[in-house]
Amino acid sequence: MAASELYTKYARVWIPDPEEVWKSAELLKDYKPGDKVLQLRLEEGKDLEYSLDPKTKELPPLRNPDILVGENDLTALSYLHEPAVLHNLKVRFIDSKLIYTYCGIVLVAINPYEQLPIYGEDIINAYSGQNMGDMDPHIFAVAEEAYKQMARDERNQSIIVSGESGAGKTVSAKYAMRYFATVSGSASEANVEEKVLASNPIMESIGNAKTTRNDNSSRFGKYIEIGFDKRYRIIGANMRTYLLEKSRVVFQAEEERNYHIFYQLCASAALPEFKTLRLGNANYFHYTKQGGSPVIDGVDDAKEMVNTRQACTLLGISDSYQMGIFRILAGILHLGNVEFASRDSDSCTVPPKHEPLTIFCDLMGVEYEEMAHWLCHRKLATATETYIKPISKLHAINARDALAKHIYANLFNWIVDHVNKALHAAVKQHSFIGVLDIYGFETFEINSFEQFCINYANEKLQQQFNMHVFKLEQEEYMKEQIPWTLIDFYDNQPCINLIEAKMGVLDLLDEECKMPKGSDDSWAQKLYNTHLNKCALFEKPRMSNKAFIIKHFADKVEYQCEGFLEKNKDTVYEEQIRVLKSSKFKLLPELFQDEEKVLSPTSAAPSGRVPLTRMPVKPAKARPGQASKEHKKTVGHQFRNSLHLLMETLNATTPHYVRCIKPNDFKFPFTFDEKRAVQQLRACGVLETIRISAAGFPSRWTYQEFFSRYRVLMKQRDVLGDRKQTCKNVLEKLIQDKDKYQFGKTKIFFRAGQVAYLEKIRADKLRAACIRIQKTIRGWLMRKKYLRMRKAAITIQRYVRGYQARCYAKFLRRTRAAITIQKFQRMYVVRKRYRCMRDATIALQALLRGYMVRNKYQMMLREHKSVVIQKHVRGWLARRRYGRTLRAIVYLQCCYRRMMAKRELKKLKIEARSVERYKKLHIGLENKIMQLQRKIDEQNKEYKSLLEKMTALEVTYTTETEKLRGDVERLRLSEEEARSATSRVLSLQEEIAKLRTELHHTQAEKKSIEERADKYKHETEQLVSELKEQNSLLKTEKEELNRRIHDQAKEITESMEKKLVEETKQLELDLNDERLRYQNLLNEFSRLEERYDDLKDEMNLMVSIPKPGHKRTDSTHSSNESEYTFSSEITEAEDLPLRMEEPSEKKAALDMSLFLKLQKRVSELEQEKQSLQDELDRKEEQALRAKAKEEERPPIRGAELEYESLKRQELESENKKLKNELNELQKALTETRAPEVTAPGAPAYRVLLDQLTSVSEELEVRKEEVLILRSQLVSQKEAIQPKHTMTDATILLEDVQKMKDKGEIAQAYIGLKETNRLLESQLQSQRKSHENELESLRGEIQSLKEENNRQQQLLAQNLQLPPEARIEASLQHEITRLTNENLDLMEQLEKQDKTVRKLKKQLKVFAKKIGELEVGQMENISPGQIIDEPIRPVNIPRKEKDFQGMLEYKKEDEQKLVKNLILELKPRGVAVNLIPGLPAYILFMCVRHADYLNDDQKVRSLLTSTINGIKKVLKKRGDDFETVSFWLSNTCRFLHCLKQYSGEEGFMKHNTPRQNEHCLTNFDLAEYRQVLSDLAIQIYQQLVRVLENILQPMIVSGMLEHETIQGVSGVKPTGLRKRTSSIADEGTYTLDSIIRQLNSFHSVMCQHGMDPELIKQVVKQMFYIIGAVTLNNLLLRKDMCSWSKGMQIRYNVSQLEEWLRDKNLMNSGAKETLEPLIQAAQLLQVKKKTDEDAEAICSMCNALTTAQIVKVLNLYTPVNEFEERVLVSFIRTIQVRLRDRKDSPQLLMDAKHIFPVTFPFNPSSLALETIQIPASLGLGFISRV
Repeated sequence: MAASELYTKYARVWIPDPEEVWKSAELLKDYKPGDKVLQLRLEEGKDLEYSLDPKTKELPPLRNPDILVGENDLTALSYLHEPAVLHNLKVRFIDSKLIYTYCGIVLVAINPYEQLPIYGEDIINAYSGQNMGDMDPHIFAVAEEAYKQMARDERNQSIIVSGESGAGKTVSAKYAMRYFATVSGSASEANVEEKVLASNPIMESIGNAKTTRNDNSSRFGKYIEIGFDKRYRIIGANMRTYLLEKSRVVFQAEEERNYHIFYQLCASAALPEFKTLRLGNANYFHYTKQGGSPVIDGVDDAKEMVNTRQACTLLGISDSYQMGIFRILAGILHLGNVEFASRDSDSCTVPPKHEPLTIFCDLMGVEYEEMAHWLCHRKLATATETYIKPISKLHAINARDALAKHIYANLFNWIVDHVNKALHAAVKQHSFIGVLDIYGFETFEINSFEQFCINYANEKLQQQFNMHVFKLEQEEYMKEQIPWTLIDFYDNQPCINLIEAKMGVLDLLDEECKMPKGSDDSWAQKLYNTHLNKCALFEKPRMSNKAFIIKHFADKVEYQCEGFLEKNKDTVYEEQIRVLKSSKFKLLPELFQDEEKVLSPTSAAPSGRVPLTRMPVKPAKARPGQASKEHKKTVGHQFRNSLHLLMETLNATTPHYVRCIKPNDFKFPFTFDEKRAVQQLRACGVLETIRISAAGFPSRWTYQEFFSRYRVLMKQRDVLGDRKQTCKNVLEKLIQDKDKYQFGKTKIFFRAGQVAYLEKIRADKLRAACIRIQKTIRGWLMRKKYLRMRKAAITIQRYVRGYQARCYAKFLRRTRAAITIQKFQRMYVVRKRYRCMRDATIALQALLRGYMVRNKYQMMLREHKSVVIQKHVRGWLARRRYGRTLRAIVYLQCCYRRMMAKRELKKLKIEARSVERYKKLHIGLENKIMQLQRKIDEQNKEYKSLLEKMTALEVTYTTETEKLRGDVERLRLSEEEARSATSRVLSLQEEIAKLRTELHHTQAEKKSIEERADKYKHETEQLVSELKEQNSLLKTEKEELNRRIHDQAKEITESMEKKLVEETKQLELDLNDERLRYQNLLNEFSRLEERYDDLKDEMNLMVSIPKPGHKRTDSTHSSNESEYTFSSEITEAEDLPLRMEEPSEKKAALDMSLFLKLQKRVSELEQEKQSLQDELDRKEEQALRAKAKEEERPPIRGAELEYESLKRQELESENKKLKNELNELQKALTETRAPEVTAPGAPAYRVLLDQLTSVSEELEVRKEEVLILRSQLVSQKEAIQPKHTMTDATILLEDVQKMKDKGEIAQAYIGLKETNRLLESQLQSQRKSHENELESLRGEIQSLKEENNRQQQLLAQNLQLPPEARIEASLQHEITRLTNENLDLMEQLEKQDKTVRKLKKQLKVFAKKIGELEVGQMENISPGQIIDEPIRPVNIPRKEKDFQGMLEYKKEDEQKLVKNLILELKPRGVAVNLIPGLPAYILFMCVRHADYLNDDQKVRSLLTSTINGIKKVLKKRGDDFETVSFWLSNTCRFLHCLKQYSGEEGFMKHNTPRQNEHCLTNFDLAEYRQVLSDLAIQIYQQLVRVLENILQPMIVSGMLEHETIQGVSGVKPTGLRKRTSSIADEGTYTLDSIIRQLNSFHSVMCQHGMDPELIKQVVKQMFYIIGAVTLNNLLLRKDMCSWSKGMQIRYNVSQLEEWLRDKNLMNSGAKETLEPLIQAAQLLQVKKKTDEDAEAICSMCNALTTAQIVKVLNLYTPVNEFEERVLVSFIRTIQVRLRDRKDSPQLLMDAKHIFPVTFPFNPSSLALETIQIPASLGLGFISRV
């Protein structure tokens, strides 16, 4: 397809722009060949006419589709050109915050000027072992590729890091070295990798400085070779340096600094050790203040000084040497402050006693006068004589600066030498990886000699880079067997020839340096004459005769000739050097030793560095020979030689390229300056790589990938079984020009732009299909809508017509109704009018009649009222007379009552005042209120009484009034008599008037009293109401306070509960952390243990060759004895010498308390051994005396036997006596109990009786034991009593002599004596214990009596109480008594249990020793005696016992048991055919038997051998899942058996009675349970590592890459770095592979009988590994972050959840471990546009960290054109919303994390006695007990 056909309407192109370099525009109409102008529209909406070049008619470059923007590899772009590269880098850097991008074989790194969390250990582990194209671009990916190729191809590697100052070269090189140090590790214990990394701070401090472009700019080039051994572990390193910028020591430009070390020294001047250096502030010294910027923001020079010194110490530079270095550096600073005074124009002098020079001479250890003289003079040598000539002030300053530069350069080389010595490999180097950190192409306003050398080096590196890229392209084409066409690429050999060839720039410069009067001007003229107009790459500036221009591969550079000669010669006066060589300071002469033996470039190679800046001092006489010529080599010549050596090294290695780009000149984070970026891309060769790739076939697809992507362009008939032929047929139809593609063996190669064309066809096809689908769907929707509308219209019509009919019918009904209404209305109106007239007539009649009646009524009413008035007037007059009389009487009464009321009022006022006082005091308010209420009640009563009195008075008054009335009547009746006594009547009337006035006064007083009473009553009521209000307020306040207290208590309770829950959760987390820490330590311990075993094996191999004259003896100890050798009860004395002979390596680090116990026991055994030895010596002496007195021996033996029998009889009598006493005590208890049967203490007596019964049973057992001993002693007596049956003394002597000859008589006698004494002491102690028990029982009886008396007293007291209190008191006493009794009884039971266990153990010990004595005594008796004197021992019959669930084996069969049951056992056969955990049950049954025998040595040996055997098996077959799972299951079962049968109550809850009988009786194996638990933890961790190694290769392929749902995601075009194909090939893992593996794991664990809880923990760990690895890869792979991939992941996770449901493991916590992965998949699928979407994402992704959410959003990549990218503003919104979330800043999950494991107790229901041992195990030597 022609390229012009792609320039259609809406196609997007790039056009040049002066500001943005390239701008995007869109075609408004199709381009036709011959058009001179393109109609474009810019992105901001502006229309533009773009004129094409009339000569070339070159069209603007096309823009790539949006789905290709942001690709990891620039070669994956369909259109490869400068604007596409620039735009892709900008999008990745600004939008996605990705600083690394591949460009073919080059890694482009853009400096973010910000610390990024992408260099941690987790990232290193993620990239370790991965293919370079499988992960997102990273410096670690390049380092991993180099490391992998070194190991795979057995070829040395190089990583070339280049870029201009400030681009991040040093940091990139540092991270690459850190990767090697972390991944490979060190081959020795010398921590070489730490030393390699420690060299960075040193080199940065002495070789880095602040420039205007970079705060930490490397001012030298370095090539570090990191050496590896055959196992590819770091063994050493070597460093070469290039072209140190010495001029910076004496001069710095504005805003720049000198080397960091000087400022570090000044910042540390206050340190005590630096006082002698007499340093000060950096602004004090001339060499550090010229830049005016002594401080770097964010950098603490004093702290950096500490780091530098620590690095020096780590690299072996001693403190004395360090102080020497600092003295020289301080001397350089003081030298810079030396000033000169001019005497004339040609001479100068140093001021006398000049302080800076004095300090310099003191520090350097040289003479002041000599140094001052040679600073101002120089020596000139001619053929005949030597002159000393003064120099001018300017020359003196230059000489001073030259000396300072020379000292610093030599010190720099000396430090590099010592760093190389520290990093030197002690063993032979097998291979190396070189890291080249070298300056990039530089061009400034003024370019001098340094920029010339730098650009010369970059020309050489670019040539090597071009050749390598060309070579890789050629190899790829040849490998795929496609026609190879020569690609034209830029060859910079002419430029290199211009610089380094004969008569080149460097050659002419060296020639001019040899001229006596050579100058920069004459050199420039030679350059013009030689190269101007003869070489196209050399130009002369128009306006200058002291400069020249060279066209480099990156750009034209103008060099100023001034200073070239001086810098090339690097002249230093020899006299000054000679003064320094004579220094008393020993380090200073060392710096100049190498100058006398300068090396050639060929001999400099082994040393690892080239002395680039070392210049000779001209001697008085020229030295003859080659050495002088080599000594006079210029800087340019040395640099050329070192550069050739570097190129030879690089050409001998496989190079890897890192190009560092500086995004802006202002060090702003994540700011992209297009102009600066394009300059660097052109300079570093990235665009040249693009051009070479674009010239050939840049796009490459495998046939399967092409078929999957472009399957939509094929028809069904085109699809064949052969994918290759199918692709060929389709391509021939799609692309007519066959030159646009080539078919290789495995790939299809496309020219530039063809993939875009295919993408366009694919998009058009998909778009056409979408349109067709949309057309069909829209037609269907519209027809459905039409039918719905038609149906609706018919329905509406039906309803409308019905409505109209109903309306007409309604109209007819209304018309008829209206007529009816009119009829009735008219009738109503007429009837109403008639009624109105009738009503009016009746109303008039009624009014008239009423008026007449009312008049008559008024007249009658007036007459009646007149009569009434008369009646009332007459009555009033009579009442008035009566009233006067009554008032007179009442007045008298009121006067008296007033007096009494005043008294009462006074009292009431006093009381009122007291109430006010109580009210003020507010004390006892409630009581006072009650008192006041009571007083008010009393006053109310008084008031009522007063009212009653008043009523009585009124009654009396009424009676008196009646009497008066009677009198009045009598007076009336005697009116006639009264006429005669008129005077008397008048007087009486006067008296009545007086009485009336008094009555009025009395009424007024009464009224006032009543008013006062009412007022008082009102006040009292008001006071009461106020008090009630206050009372109610107080009650409300009280209720409010109670409510608040209740609420506060509730809140406190809730907060406490919440806090308790939180603390519980925190404690659980802390417990898990501690458990995890402990298990990690255990893991580390096991690792160290394995390492120790390996070292021990190696040591054994080394010492296994026997030395002459020495023969090794076999050891009686097991070689695999573990350090977990604990003692449970008793350690036999016989083992002590053997243990003392064990080597110290086998001693374990035991617990201190246990160690002290063992130590104490050992001392006791030593004492016992010594006492036995003394006893044996004494018995031997007795035997010797017996030999001398043979005739007296039989009576002695008889006396001893008699003594023993008497002793035995005495013991028997003591036992009988004790038994009698116990019987008497029992009777006494029974008798004392009889009268108190109903007493509360009766149960206690029964318990005591039970205890006495048990004690008596124990005595019976003791009696039986004594009988057994007696029978044994009798048999012994009969065996050794020949004196009673044989009278011949000679026969006895012969028998005795025989026994003595055998050495047995003494041992038999000692054994018998010891047994008797032991029995005697035991019986005595038993007697004492029984006496103590009797005393305690008597004390208990006494206490019970006292308790009974006290109970009787309490009963008597209770009888005096009332019935309710009596019942309560009795209950309380009864509860107290029963509680105390229960506690006492529990203590007694515990004591009795302990005593019983102790006695049983002692009995077993005695029985064992007696058995040994029986065997020994039987051996002592000769066969003849047995025949002659048959011994009939007393046999005690034993009952037949059932099988007790124990297995017996001999001690010598222990190793055989371990071998057959552990070491050589095949897990598969045991798991399938036998019961789960059978080895654990067998081992435990063996332990039970050893416990039954009370043989602690056997128990300890068996457990130790078992643990060591399991460890051996796991070490030998530790990578086999079945083996590890089998022994994890059996170890846990063994641990559970030890717990289940330990006898502890907590573990015996689920046991059957028969199982409880099988509990261990003698030994407490709790310490061994801890050892087994630790072993189980180690096995679990090993199991996790095994399953992780099995699952690791499957996870990424099955969970991410494989398309479980076919056709959902299409394959995007990829670049040169091909990723693993996501198409399922034969060897590709799928999700089904993972599920099959999970099924396999689960079935194996179930077959082995692993605990269900442990299976859940294993499954949880497996799912965590799957989730963590998948999520980590998702976060590091941009191509996996798409919508379709999210759907694939969610489907895969659902399949895993379905697996959990099938296995009933949903409650194992495994699903929760996948939550981060589920949320990441949901994040890929949710909508990502609005603020609501951001809120939903923040609430949904609670299991992801902020860094992970932002990373996924940044990596989100559309696979198809229909998807949209995530906007930067949306990501910023997410970051703002998640700003307050406190989570880990770590990006990746820790895939190596192992959850702490627990082993919940799981008892077995299997009965031990039912277990059968199959013959296939080969355990025939074990017998059932």
